[in-house]
Amino acid sequence: MAAMDAPPTGTAQPTEGEQRALAALTAAGLQFTVTRHGPVSSLAEAAALRGIDPSGIVKTLVVRRGADDYVLVLVPGDRTISWPKLRALLGVTRLSMPDAATAREATGYERGTITPFGSTRTWPVIADASVPGRPASIGGGAHGVAVGVDGDDLVRVLGARVADVTEPG
Repeated sequence: MAAMDAPPTGTAQPTEGEQRALAALTAAGLQFTVTRHGPVSSLAEAAALRGIDPSGIVKTLVVRRGADDYVLVLVPGDRTISWPKLRALLGVTRLSMPDAATAREATGYERGTITPFGSTRTWPVIADASVPGRPASIGGGAHGVAVGVDGDDLVRVLGARVADVTEPG
């Protein structure tokens, strides 16, 4: 099911997070490719190394609805969350982004590596309306590891709720 690029010369074995993410992707029966490019300092740099436009990168953002209550929001790289739209969709008046330690506790992944696949806890997923219908490059559970998937398949296997929850970045 998966096509994987060989790890770059001199790199370590896959991290536990990467192994967890790839196992979950495989278990979901999703067709995917893996690209390993090493750590980057920006989304633009990641896109260039992946050979795609920044809009093709789909970030997984952890959003807190309440105490120990989170949602994962899939946001294209050229867009940002529209807080009014997301609050209206969820029927809440307050949302926030947890700090890095809390996001890791909620998902098992460090910021910059978060993916809905293999998260240590299952959270609802919301995909921006621009995610389906095109290829997506999502985090692969480790810094510098990306997974290429079809946006429609991504939404389907995650049971994601699709809604307009972003605005141009």
